[in-house]
Amino acid sequence: MDTNSTLNYRLYLQRQQEFIRDDFHAEFRQYNRIKNGDVEGVIERFKIARHKFEEGRGVLSDSPLRNMIYHLVVSAAVISRMCIDGGMDRDVAYTLSDIYIRKADVSKSTEEVLDLMAEMQEDYATRMRELKKMNTVSKHIRRSLDFIYDNLYRQITVRELAEREGLSTGYYSRLFMRETGRNVNQFINEAKVKTAENMLRFSDASILEISVSLGYSSQSAFSSNFKKTTGYTPKAYRDLYYSKRMS
Repeated sequence: MDTNSTLNYRLYLQRQQEFIRDDFHAEFRQYNRIKNGDVEGVIERFKIARHKFEEGRGVLSDSPLRNMIYHLVVSAAVISRMCIDGGMDRDVAYTLSDIYIRKADVSKSTEEVLDLMAEMQEDYATRMRELKKMNTVSKHIRRSLDFIYDNLYRQITVRELAEREGLSTGYYSRLFMRETGRNVNQFINEAKVKTAENMLRFSDASILEISVSLGYSSQSAFSSNFKKTTGYTPKAYRDLYYSKRMS
């Protein structure tokens, strides 16, 4: 099926209507909050996003209700896969997704679907928090992990993290290693690569946009680090997994 003519027409309409897509960086920050079990952050962020939820999002159906249901389906697909990546049991994650999609399918209003979306995000985040409690992490390191994921777009130093927690750099470094099994730089690198993997799988962001959003000095620096860590170039990784993201 040739979609070029339809695609060009849709792009033309979007330009005429001055349509601007939502910032995918913010979207993935919310997904990371869910994955990391930041229940309060997830709830607060969705309250803000809910008031302008349809702004910057594609129109997936002429029916407002069906359009909102489709957005919930997309969100459920991404969240379930990211939570699996974060340690959630595969069957639990997918079955939970099925439950919310089936609830949405019989919803009678867009507000009802938005309520479901808020419930779904909080549900996944709560389950991820419980999972992470199994690996006892101090409040210092938990706050640091949240800070790291919210600031992947820039350089973060051990000294900055230690000062935020009122700890000496040496003590903080030992605490971080003991509770995460990695030093700070290793953890940040893994967090950036994991986020890049999710963006390559589940978003249409270009490789350059991803590299910039994760604070790399250049696309080549990002590609080099990504290949060193995963064994794939970003393009090869996307070619392998992007088309399978909804399977």
